[in-house]
Amino acid sequence: MQTIVQKYRRYFREKIFVRSLVLAFLFLVASLMISFYANVYAIEHASNAVADIFLSNVRAFDVDGLFAYGGVIFWIIIIFFGLIEPRRFPFALKSIALFVLIRSIFISLTHIGPFPVQIISEDPSYIIRKAVLGADLFFSGHTGLPFLMALVFWKTFPIRVFCIVSAIFFGAVALLGHFHYSIDVLAAFFITYTIFHLASIFFKKDHILFDRGVSEEWH
Repeated sequence: MQTIVQKYRRYFREKIFVRSLVLAFLFLVASLMISFYANVYAIEHASNAVADIFLSNVRAFDVDGLFAYGGVIFWIIIIFFGLIEPRRFPFALKSIALFVLIRSIFISLTHIGPFPVQIISEDPSYIIRKAVLGADLFFSGHTGLPFLMALVFWKTFPIRVFCIVSAIFFGAVALLGHFHYSIDVLAAFFITYTIFHLASIFFKKDHILFDRGVSEEWH
């Protein structure tokens, strides 16, 4: 515990770190606001559903609890790992913000309606899912964000494995619940991979800080 406190003191004495962290939070807040309005736009302009090779041949399952509560548990674990090393904050937050921003652009382009066959549940998780998932289908954030965290924490093997397994798990849950079309889930991996490399280029110094800590190259 003392070591963690010392890390926080060390990094928060660095003006460059504090500035980068503040910018990361502002970028994340801005991207979430853009995402909100993109979701509203996508819902208002949603058209008809289309056939899907998986959804058209597999019945819908009641997986609202796994989808909603599983996401909460995933982020609690990721935040815990992030809090252990404060140097991880700027790059992780900026990567997530870039992901949210790019996803907002994608969901604003094509307005396909949700697949018509879904389970209507009385569980509170159903309300949570409907609140965060309307017609913002392309692409799956539940699949893409865990995979993004796997790429961000790639050098930390346990977290990498946990995030990859989580991405596959949430992708399967999204399909079984008919929450996303197949392309939303499969495309998320490829688009997320590109987003990570864009983040590594755009936020190069933060990426160096994430991997190596404070160094002359970072300054």
